[in-house]
Amino acid sequence: MSTLDHYQTQLDEKAARLEQIFAPFNPPRLEVFASEPEHYRMRAEFRVWHEGDDLYYIMFNQDTREKYRVEQFPAASRLINTAMPLLLEALRPNPLLRRKLFQIDFLSSLSGELVISLLYHRQLNEDWQGAVQELRVFLQSHGIEAHIIGRAKKQKLVHDQDYVVEKLQVAGKELVYQQVENSFTQPNGRMNEKMLGWALNVTQDASGDLLELYCGNGNFSLAMATNFRRVLATEISSSSVKSAQYNIAANAIDNVTILRMSAEEFTQAMRGVREFRRLQGVDLQSYECNTILVDPPRAGLDKDTVQLVQEYENIVYISCNPDTLRQNLESLSQTHQISRFALFDQFPYTHHMEAGVYLTRK
Repeated sequence: MSTLDHYQTQLDEKAARLEQIFAPFNPPRLEVFASEPEHYRMRAEFRVWHEGDDLYYIMFNQDTREKYRVEQFPAASRLINTAMPLLLEALRPNPLLRRKLFQIDFLSSLSGELVISLLYHRQLNEDWQGAVQELRVFLQSHGIEAHIIGRAKKQKLVHDQDYVVEKLQVAGKELVYQQVENSFTQPNGRMNEKMLGWALNVTQDASGDLLELYCGNGNFSLAMATNFRRVLATEISSSSVKSAQYNIAANAIDNVTILRMSAEEFTQAMRGVREFRRLQGVDLQSYECNTILVDPPRAGLDKDTVQLVQEYENIVYISCNPDTLRQNLESLSQTHQISRFALFDQFPYTHHMEAGVYLTRK
């Protein structure tokens, strides 16, 4: 069986499983969005194993904790795979860079940028910084332009910058996103483009304003701004909010407002349970949000947020955990019905499934 045939078989199995899970809610036909079979992950993390003066990448079996030596990682982007052996070649003969190095993280982009994070069990000094500059020159000589970060306990040293600037093609338009090292971003770049395109498509006839909870770096907010009068989005992570503000400016979008609040805090604000200084100057009552978008963590929506979400006519729910989505739908389906239903194969060859549902009021 070819790689492509194998991929299609596992994708068909996922689709059948997802349809079975949500059959009680009588959804419409499942829209299936396939990934690239290889080189789809824009980021990767490896532990570093030392044997004398040698070192190499390893990964662990999560069940058995057995370690595996990794020479190449086909799931990761081509840029990461190109950089992997070159980086080890430079690290092996250099005690300043190698000593007590225990992990290497890569963050790449479809636009060809790369951040490499070196994680240590020791504090880093000026000698280390000098050695890193030599490392960058070595990588440049092999065609790899990388930003390098050193991390240790309570220490972060950045050479040049700690982010990539991603460029996504969505509905015929290029969108620019700052994606910061060690912050959440969608790992499968091409699948992210498909998710954003789907969300745009299902809300193309929407009216009024959009409310988004868990907005991260503005991934959905910016793409969907074109379908709405205004977008009000919330995010608890201060670094993600900072990136969202960068992205708003970089894309010259003037109808998106980002609030640094958790979904639970925003629910309290809307209910009048608490007042927040962070909301000074923001007139929540001026928004006419008929549509809400949620892309929650694996735990799904808490009970109070579910009740808040039910107040909106239209709901776009992107889920990285079909089990918690199903639990939330037991409540949401009392007031709303599934109008669109999608599978986004973010992680080929794993059991992980990313689902999207568009709910409209009954």
